[in-house]
Amino acid sequence: MFKPLLIQTALKAGVVAFAMNSLAQADTIRFAHVDPDDWQSSKKGAAAQMFKNIVESETDHTVDIYPAGSLGDEGELVQQAMDGMTQVVMVSGAMSSVCPAAGVLDIPYMFESPLVAWEVLDGDFGDALAEHCLEQTGLRTLGYGETGVRHFTNSEREIRTPADMEGLKFRVQDIPLYVEMVEGLGGEPTPIAWSELPTALSTGVVDGQENPVGTIYNNNLHELQEYMTLDGHVYAADFLVINNDYYNGLSEADQAVIERAGVIAGNMGRSIQQFTTAQGLKAVQEEGMQVYRPTPEELEQFREQAQPPVIEWLTDDLGSDAEWIERLQEAVATATE
Repeated sequence: MFKPLLIQTALKAGVVAFAMNSLAQADTIRFAHVDPDDWQSSKKGAAAQMFKNIVESETDHTVDIYPAGSLGDEGELVQQAMDGMTQVVMVSGAMSSVCPAAGVLDIPYMFESPLVAWEVLDGDFGDALAEHCLEQTGLRTLGYGETGVRHFTNSEREIRTPADMEGLKFRVQDIPLYVEMVEGLGGEPTPIAWSELPTALSTGVVDGQENPVGTIYNNNLHELQEYMTLDGHVYAADFLVINNDYYNGLSEADQAVIERAGVIAGNMGRSIQQFTTAQGLKAVQEEGMQVYRPTPEELEQFREQAQPPVIEWLTDDLGSDAEWIERLQEAVATATE
């Protein structure tokens, strides 16, 4: 009586094994991200095109790119990569939802410049974080890109110190870390969906928001805001990851090409992000936005008020992974020096 059941179970196991083997040997690599496809203005779009060109020119694989969230939002893309439905994805904040230690990169005022962040991510800390996330998720980090350095804008007054933020309502992502940061600085955090931000700014539901310069300019947010403060409160990294089961099924030669393509693609994304930042910063000023760059002393005031509450929240949230906070602090100190 158990024979049919045993045969059925064996057949199911065989189907799963066949599917996994087919995934590992697939000639087509699916690469998904949520940004536009245009490589000249989109950091993820540029990274994807670079990855595709290298892999297709040096292996027998083809790379199909799915941009602009065509396969889902970042959370969905990460899950697809973990499940093996999509081989390669490039995401930012969603990585911390499956590998919480990645969230330490969002500690405000941690990196004094992108150069310091690159030194940290391309060094021992970045390697260790990648290995940790691989163990946690089954996703191998091929390279680190950059989604931008975030700054505050508002329509009420110039912000030079945290005292200038008091009483102002700022749209933030619905992420506790960002809520803690704005509260620590004296502002009033208001979680609002990205799609609703323009309306919230134009109707006065919020006074300001925070985003990278390129994002602010490319989405015309500067037309709804008069002031920008280049405080650089959060450096946001992109994670270019591949399903590790798929990776392990490749030949050593193909693995080497894909690893190199991932590093170069991440650097390409960084370059385009830096380009759009410089381009956007020039443009918003030419179009009348008032831009203020805080002094080192003023930035220290921001750091002293924002970091403690965020680190306290993160320590509780990470639990046993809280050691990554100190590891990052040490890596940043070494890189900065």
